[in-house]
Amino acid sequence: MIRQGLVDIQRIDPTILVELKYSTRDNFVGVDVYGDLTRAYLQPMAARKLAQASTYLKQQRPDLRLLVYDAARPLSVQQILWDTLKVPLKDKAKYVADPKEGSIHNYGCAVDLTIATAAGKPLDMGTKYDFFGVLAYPPREEEMLKAGKLTPQQVANRRLLRSVMNRAGFSVSTTEWWHFNAISRARAKQTYQIVK
Repeated sequence: MIRQGLVDIQRIDPTILVELKYSTRDNFVGVDVYGDLTRAYLQPMAARKLAQASTYLKQQRPDLRLLVYDAARPLSVQQILWDTLKVPLKDKAKYVADPKEGSIHNYGCAVDLTIATAAGKPLDMGTKYDFFGVLAYPPREEEMLKAGKLTPQQVANRRLLRSVMNRAGFSVSTTEWWHFNAISRARAKQTYQIVK
């Protein structure tokens, strides 16, 4: 990844916490698909935006940190995730980009993350990372709140995450509260090479 021009986000901002979920068995695949990859890499532009979001968070809440679950993702891993996800084919692309198209993660321009205490304990966001369902959809939060499926604190935690990421120039996914894009897939394809 370094040879392709990506940077280790903790070299840009050492206060950002990293726990790559695909380097553990705590993910929807249930296996470590990253192996030796335990550092989070992004394109320099995306890493700078993430560092800015981290600064915005610490300005508001000095006791909290960004906790990164996934960043640049090799295309080979994208294929494993696509093949493993057990939802109807018509719904797959809501949660995992088709490897034929490539994910913005595959270009090093997307990040999955949450907010945690300085000690690394994630805040309650109402679902786990990689929860596939409407409870994780940002546009449905008000509905889920009114139905008692999300608490006011869970929604407030998500809003805090979105506010610092949006302010730094990231866009949010409509189906995953944890997923943010530094640029569009079209621009990523035009500007960067895919991470194999």
